[in-house]
Amino acid sequence: MTNKTPEAEVLESHQCWELLRSVSVGRLALWVQDHPDIFPVNYKVDHGTLVFRTGEGTKLHTALGETAVALEADGVNADTGVAWSVVVKGRATAITLTQEVLDTVGLLLFPWQAGRKDHFIRIVPASITGRRFTVTPPLTWWSPLDDTTRAGLE
Repeated sequence: MTNKTPEAEVLESHQCWELLRSVSVGRLALWVQDHPDIFPVNYKVDHGTLVFRTGEGTKLHTALGETAVALEADGVNADTGVAWSVVVKGRATAITLTQEVLDTVGLLLFPWQAGRKDHFIRIVPASITGRRFTVTPPLTWWSPLDDTTRAGLE
């Protein structure tokens, strides 16, 4: 009997955007000086872009630097065991025009962490990719320790 690993479904762009609208927290990946770093952010989808708020600091200054950024969001349906992950890669720009700021405030973008979050940042995608897959039950994962783990559970 052969165990076949189910293939992940590659999502179309419109499916990725639909999933991004269904959650509000993602992980912003940035290159900070000589290393990668990841920051959780609350975001909103806005006309084919992602918008988040932040305060002064490393996240703001690095996101607006010369290097592209990536934002990853994911989710899982506990009832069906189907999970998804979407990655948006692109450039981050500051929202500075008064009308754009007013439009962005209308997105009801509320950060979870307290403090001043006066800067609105827009990620303009160069690419968007996504996958959907069924979560494999832990007891079916294979590793060299599996026999020991299973023996302990039997």
